[in-house]
Amino acid sequence: MRTKVIILWMVLLLSAIGNTFAQNTSGPIPKIIEKDGRHALLVDGKPYLVLGGQIHNSSAWPGMLPQVWTAVEQMHLNTLEAPIYWEQIEPQPGHFDFSLVNTLLSQARQHKVRLVLLWFATWKNGSNHYMPEWMKHDAAKFPNITGQNGQAIDSPSPNVQATMEADIKAFTAVMQYLKTADPQHTVIMVQVENESGAWGSVRDYSAFAQKLFEGAVPAELIKPAMLKALNVPVVTGGSWQKVFGDRADEYFQAWSVARFVGQVVAAGKAVYALPMYVNAALRDPLTNPMANNYESGGPTDNVIPIWKAAAPALDLVAPDIYLPGSERVLKVLELYNRPDNALFVPEAALIGDNAKYLYEVVARGGIGFSPFGIDADGQGAAKHAERLAPFAQEYAAVAPMMWKLAEWAFEGKIKSVVEREDHAGQTIDLGAWQCMVSFGGTGRANAAPVYDKPTGKLMIVKLNENKFILMGTGCHVTFKPTGANTGKAWEYLEVEEGHYENGVFKLLRIQNGDETDWGGPGFGAAPSVLRVAVVAR
Repeated sequence: MRTKVIILWMVLLLSAIGNTFAQNTSGPIPKIIEKDGRHALLVDGKPYLVLGGQIHNSSAWPGMLPQVWTAVEQMHLNTLEAPIYWEQIEPQPGHFDFSLVNTLLSQARQHKVRLVLLWFATWKNGSNHYMPEWMKHDAAKFPNITGQNGQAIDSPSPNVQATMEADIKAFTAVMQYLKTADPQHTVIMVQVENESGAWGSVRDYSAFAQKLFEGAVPAELIKPAMLKALNVPVVTGGSWQKVFGDRADEYFQAWSVARFVGQVVAAGKAVYALPMYVNAALRDPLTNPMANNYESGGPTDNVIPIWKAAAPALDLVAPDIYLPGSERVLKVLELYNRPDNALFVPEAALIGDNAKYLYEVVARGGIGFSPFGIDADGQGAAKHAERLAPFAQEYAAVAPMMWKLAEWAFEGKIKSVVEREDHAGQTIDLGAWQCMVSFGGTGRANAAPVYDKPTGKLMIVKLNENKFILMGTGCHVTFKPTGANTGKAWEYLEVEEGHYENGVFKLLRIQNGDETDWGGPGFGAAPSVLRVAVVAR
């Protein structure tokens, strides 16, 4: 009997050791890869699409998290973006408190979602409000910038070594903690700072900064390719004013901020090399305004090349989309979707019209999309649920096919259209076929269009020359053969309606007759998924 008891205890002990080992065994670290100018975020070694939501700035505290997890469940998201606060993490110099980080890790695992952590530190909305109190009390050592006329500006100077060193010390402590506490890779990316730059002054005009401004432009910025990217005549060198003219102040600020942030990123990645990015408060992408009309120094579209040169350790720069109108939004997506930059939208206004841009991000090979302010934060639950609904229904449809979509996006197999303010139809070129998309509320070809807001959208995955996956809302489609088949009669071989479960298409019904006559199928108010095969005869 004694022998049996000993054996049983040994089995239990080995089992416990095995479970502990399994829980702490780390798989591949998340990373961003590039192939032929397209990008993928790898999580657990395979392409991952961030179906995200960002919480309000002050909602990462334990007492606020219950309403956060309610929103997470309502939205069907797979990734939560949550801030972590320098002032809380380092309340005294060199004394660190990771309790809030640990709470986020443990609760995210309980709710089976990944995390993107937002490092609110030297910059948040262009200001230093998340610096610890002990830094705010020492303005001489950690100064803000000075305006052109000597006025005080509520924004930290990017030219102060002491501030950068303090940020690096705190951030590397955070990354070391994550490396130890998160072998499961619950955290898949880190945003470093938040909308860094300055409001109220194009740059720092302090005596120290002015001396730098009057010095020579760094060699990285006078290379012919860089000057061409910045639309500046080729020069051999000189001061900022000489090289960049009326953009000199803004470009100096962009270089200064990017160099600061880039060194924080490089130090953090040297400890734990998670993907890291910065976000931009945007300028109007259509009018090329001067920097006194927007936050100066951040990664706006016109200074992305400067940020790439100054902060090479960064994985990407990302746009926060609060601009109105599809023309502006689509232009932003175009400008940030670059061969050297993965497209990611970490913030978008929580309005129903914006849900459609998830399709455009995916079709452009983007790695994720996230509306801002998903937790109610004092709003009525019913009203807030209504605001979440347009995003929730898209995430619910996309989530079971997320891994497949991420793979198809990386392979360049996806195209999309979104309804614009004029509600005009659009055409998608699929090689041997064109897909004509008309917009309207019911999706039926013979029904009168119903327009409220321009929320219609369609995404097409090209499986082969004649077979496609279609997903959309508020539109109707029909096909037209092109190329060698131009002018031929054509028909649907099959239109299968269904949904995905764990990446596998599950058939609900085969559409025919009224559902496919008059050219093709339609998509109503709720997203639906079709697998379509066509043939020219």
